Amino acid sequence: MKRVIFHDLLTPEEAMNRLMAYIKVLDTEVVNIEDSYMRVLATDIYAGIDVPPFDRATMDGYALKAEDTFNVDELHPTKLRLIGEINAGDAPQLEVTNGTAVEIATGAPLPRGANAVIPVEYTKIEGNDVIIYRAVTPTENVMSAGSDIMMGELVLRGCTLIKEREAGVLASIGMKRIPVIRKPKVAIVSTGNELVNVGNPLGPGKIYDVNAYSIAHAVREAGGVPIFLGVAEDDEEKIRKLIEVGMEMDIVLVSGGTSAGVADITYKVLDSIGPPGIILHGLKVKPGKPTVAAISSSGKIIMGLPGYPNSSLMIFNLLVKPILSAMQCYPIDETKVKARLAAKAEGARGRRALTPVSLIDTGSQVIAYPLPAESGAISTLAFADGFMEVPENVEFLDKGDEVTVTLFTHEYKPANLYFVGSHDLGIDIAARLLPKWITVKVINVGSLNGLIAASNEETDIAGLHLIDEETGEYNLPFMQKYGEDKVVMIRGYQREQGIIIQRGNPKGIKSIEDFLRNDIAIVNRNKGAGTRFLLDSLLKRLAEKNGMRLSDLVKGINGYYYEVKTHTAVAAAIHQGKADAGIGIRAAAHMYGLDFIPLSMEHYDFAVPRSRLNKDSVKAFIDLLKSSIFQKELTKLPGYQITSGIGDAVIPA
Repeated sequence: MKRVIFHDLLTPEEAMNRLMAYIKVLDTEVVNIEDSYMRVLATDIYAGIDVPPFDRATMDGYALKAEDTFNVDELHPTKLRLIGEINAGDAPQLEVTNGTAVEIATGAPLPRGANAVIPVEYTKIEGNDVIIYRAVTPTENVMSAGSDIMMGELVLRGCTLIKEREAGVLASIGMKRIPVIRKPKVAIVSTGNELVNVGNPLGPGKIYDVNAYSIAHAVREAGGVPIFLGVAEDDEEKIRKLIEVGMEMDIVLVSGGTSAGVADITYKVLDSIGPPGIILHGLKVKPGKPTVAAISSSGKIIMGLPGYPNSSLMIFNLLVKPILSAMQCYPIDETKVKARLAAKAEGARGRRALTPVSLIDTGSQVIAYPLPAESGAISTLAFADGFMEVPENVEFLDKGDEVTVTLFTHEYKPANLYFVGSHDLGIDIAARLLPKWITVKVINVGSLNGLIAASNEETDIAGLHLIDEETGEYNLPFMQKYGEDKVVMIRGYQREQGIIIQRGNPKGIKSIEDFLRNDIAIVNRNKGAGTRFLLDSLLKRLAEKNGMRLSDLVKGINGYYYEVKTHTAVAAAIHQGKADAGIGIRAAAHMYGLDFIPLSMEHYDFAVPRSRLNKDSVKAFIDLLKSSIFQKELTKLPGYQITSGIGDAVIPA
């Protein structure tokens, strides 16, 4: 098959302008008011009645003629004869005349002849009379008919999103049936020989279809109705048939099969459905360059989204979400927040870089942690709150730079307990055992970066296990170096570090020295991780023993620069045969049924900014560390031990 070349790369804004020329607002349907939540009004709404429809009391008290109270005060009260009472919902038959009053409840209709209400606290009952101790003016404590909404008044404009306030207005004027824009029906097609529907067993070389579900949920949040048509193999006719079915809907989304690879044929199918056919092929962004869009002869939009889930979701937010908003006559909902970068973010050399980020809301600012930019990294979906953009003419954005983050959902809510630092299974246990009102977010950036974040007050808690090469002491020397005056160390627990190897140790690995063998490939932890510090410390000793520099020694280690961010990722890489060995904790080896060569027991402690010590969620975590239930659960993990003084401050607060 001939390769497709991207001749005309467009910016997202240019692409959006092209697409908008083909978008029409959908037709109208009528729904019951109870079904109108998050629907868009199709027409302007005018009141058919006055609201309120009668003069009504706004206070509990007595309806009367205001002129009967003129010149009245506490020293000069007046007496009126009670002639009855009116409650909310009554149809009053009484008439107030001079010298009389009617007891009235809040919301009740005013009787004929009354023009004011005296609150009950300024009165006293004597037999069949009421004594008035304060003057009132005409219409005081009375809401007149039509004073809120007048009959014929415009109350809501077309293209308004109906939520709780709008529903209240519609109910107040008695509208049961509401004219709304029909929800767009969105056909979803996944393509790729490698895809398997969720629930079916995986064969060799197969992966589960992620996009069908993540895109469907994104469609729902954007107000659309997703209709999944199935998975099509990389076969032109199969893809064409599903797209033809999809064109009975309002828009078709095809994920996968959009790059210029010889196996990708979506472009060819889309190019044949016009005129006008393809109007966009290639975006000036990374990831997401191979995005394609076509217009059928009937005017339907068919969008080809990238196959990688992260790319697909970001392009959905850039292009598809605005289309769905426009179809529903609703302003484009760009939920964005300003944030400060926690780390350097690379650009894409001539293209706009789209980088997923995880957010921390400190109360005074929002911090954005760039996540792995590989569009194929599925786990990023779970941790990303949104994505930021590095402009095409910018090489990189530096730590501390302000960025704009496009949120994946308008329902984003900050957590109230943040962990930033080294990955640890004990934190997962703590998150499960903490009170349900505490929402936890964990960002694994390594021990050193976590400690720096704590000293900068960019997290509530940082987990760390940093060994000092000179003293062999864990954590405290680094605390003193990176902000003893700003952070407090809370004693944690111990866990066993060692060499994780394949089951049965087929390569006969015995020590770190075996990492130098040509037939051994390792998997390493990321820079800044405590485990990386441990390995480099051991390798440095080995280098000195051999009369070498560390930088020269690591050149001979196959896989030294193959980095992952968690202990479980190390174990997974070895389990999958991507590596023969790596440094990690015993519990991770146990999870994957791997063998383990012990190296040391290490201290895993917590750095807490002094300013966070009185935060309720932080206090709850520290209390949990000291609890028997947490300690019991923790010691179920292989290689974990409770440390004396767990939960105590090592540096006095």
